[in-house]
Amino acid sequence: MKKEFESGIQEYKLGKLRKKDVNPNPIVQFEKWLDEAISNKVKEPTAMALATATPDGKLSCRIVMLRELNDEGFIFYSSYKSWKGKQIILNHYGALNFYWARLERQVRIEGYIEKVNCNISDKYFNSRSRGKKLGVWTMLQSRKIPNREYLENLFKEQKNNFDGKEIPRPADWGGYILKPGRIEFWQGRENRLHDRIMYEKKNMRWQMNRLAP
Repeated sequence: MKKEFESGIQEYKLGKLRKKDVNPNPIVQFEKWLDEAISNKVKEPTAMALATATPDGKLSCRIVMLRELNDEGFIFYSSYKSWKGKQIILNHYGALNFYWARLERQVRIEGYIEKVNCNISDKYFNSRSRGKKLGVWTMLQSRKIPNREYLENLFKEQKNNFDGKEIPRPADWGGYILKPGRIEFWQGRENRLHDRIMYEKKNMRWQMNRLAP
């Protein structure tokens, strides 16, 4: 079977990206673009593709949610026993990609991933609804289960176990931060002559360059 999709590809005409218009700090520039995605009602603007790999180069990619942005990097949460958690133990390097189709923009980020301080994980966990806290205790992320009913029964068990009690953060669940070494901003342009501005961290300072499409 063969399918061709060229005829369905749109032309990009919404914006442009010039070096003189972007912030010298890519975290500040990212925050600006994220704010614009939110104000333009992009669906799930904090959704990001997270790519991790084993030391021998076997890749995995999935969508996770950006939960916090600070000067150090991009924070997300997961089970430490998930497949991504196991890969991060073996290879701390990963990549993120944000795609905001409504704005014809994407941002690619590469960097080093490590766990956040347990106090940060506790604070975030405690901000979640009771149902989501129970979900964390139930999820058994990435492990094989016989059926959906098995998962729902586990949820009921945890609900009974914590009835009338505070729900603590499980020790095997918490936050990760990706500390970027490279961030690229992409703005779609006509005739596939896209704008690409790339930042790389060299000697603790960000250097900016334009890339060919």
